Amino acid sequence: MANKRDSSQREILEIKEKLYEMHNDLKRFMEKSNRQHLEHVLSGSRTNFTNAIIGHVLDDIEGGLENNMVKKCEMRETCKSNFTGFLQNNASLIKQDDVHEDVILKNQSDLTDMRSNAPSKQCEKCFSNVQTLFGKQVDLMRSLQIYSTDKEKKQEISVLPDEQIVNDILEPLSNRQRLQILKAIAIETKTFSALSELTGLRGGNLLFHLQKLLDSGMILQRHERGDYMITDKGFKVLRSIGDMYSVLNS
Repeated sequence: MANKRDSSQREILEIKEKLYEMHNDLKRFMEKSNRQHLEHVLSGSRTNFTNAIIGHVLDDIEGGLENNMVKKCEMRETCKSNFTGFLQNNASLIKQDDVHEDVILKNQSDLTDMRSNAPSKQCEKCFSNVQTLFGKQVDLMRSLQIYSTDKEKKQEISVLPDEQIVNDILEPLSNRQRLQILKAIAIETKTFSALSELTGLRGGNLLFHLQKLLDSGMILQRHERGDYMITDKGFKVLRSIGDMYSVLNS
């Protein structure tokens, strides 16, 4: 009777272990799926937002040229077609994550060349209008933070808060195990035990590094003794590091 009871208890324990494994597998799947879904939604939202902006810019091109170009000119339609193509090509840059200064300078140079070869004085009105529309597009790229000149970038660098960057970003990630932790929980939440196994750190040593990341705002703990998960700040910092690494090794 005792053997039968022991056997039943072992079976119950095995079932519990299997259920626990299934629960963890399902949790990991849901967390990964939710992150992928979130990234998909954010990507879709950005695309829709960009398309809406470009639609507005294209309308601005059409209206600006139609209303402000010289009316009585035999070259009006030809010039309007050329101007439209030039401005639409420049507007398409809004779809990019980063617009290099050389591209804008090249487009400005092309416009300047066209202007210098204008056949008559009345062309100046049309070119001034195109220059205004071009400038508005460049300003829009600046406001979307996808374009800035090298001079502007240097000015941005000069005002970076040294102490805050060191304390909030560089120092927390200046340790290999802390970077390991951040990378791991960017994929799925992790328990203290799982992070201990990952990093090889135990007890107070692991707590020390986790506290560094908690204090920096890059990770959080769901509740006392709960899993650790990455924050929006932590995810952005990690992606920025990935982008920087790709650029340096390209």
